[in-house]
Amino acid sequence: MSQPKPKIEKLDLLVALYIFCILVAELMGGKTFPLVKLGSYQLNASVAIFILPIVFTINDVISEVFGRARAKSVVWSGLLMVALLLGFGLIATHLPPSSRFQTSEAAYDLIFTQSLRIASASLIAFASAELLDVWVFAKLRAKFGQSKLWLRNNLSNFASQFVDTSIFMTLAFYALEKPLAANWQFLVSLILPYWLLKCSFSVFETPLVYWGVTWLRPKKT
Repeated sequence: MSQPKPKIEKLDLLVALYIFCILVAELMGGKTFPLVKLGSYQLNASVAIFILPIVFTINDVISEVFGRARAKSVVWSGLLMVALLLGFGLIATHLPPSSRFQTSEAAYDLIFTQSLRIASASLIAFASAELLDVWVFAKLRAKFGQSKLWLRNNLSNFASQFVDTSIFMTLAFYALEKPLAANWQFLVSLILPYWLLKCSFSVFETPLVYWGVTWLRPKKT
């Protein structure tokens, strides 16, 4: 008797991809790269810029197919994984290395140790943005029904990405020793270009939302 072939449920795969994306953003998002030069202004971006729009797209796909409650459950599960990752990172980097690992300890700590401020800023910003994304998308769905998915997806992403960028940049880079005006000018120079860049990625990924909803939605029998 032949054994049934292993089958991956669509929602399980999507949730796994969601967790993968947020952990990759947390672990590898500290690297920035030069993106484009506008006159004398060099716009840099985190490598996570390629991952984060996918996270919000997955939120909207799950919310569209299974509703707000299921989407919020996925968000809270993802946030728990980020918190566990940060907690284990603190433990792992503070444990003394074995003699064989001595030469690699500094590189290991450099890669996996993040300042408490940066880690906290990332978690708070991500939590706020994810929950806002689910809320805005649900409100727009109540208003438009199943129509205008492209509008609902992008408006919810624009709002949540702005909150994510604003909270993270403010918590991570606000200098208490500098006056408010200097901080405001610096933060705006970071927030606006980065947010607009995220918005452009959201627009480009709109077809993925339509494809994802069609793929995930149970077939009618």
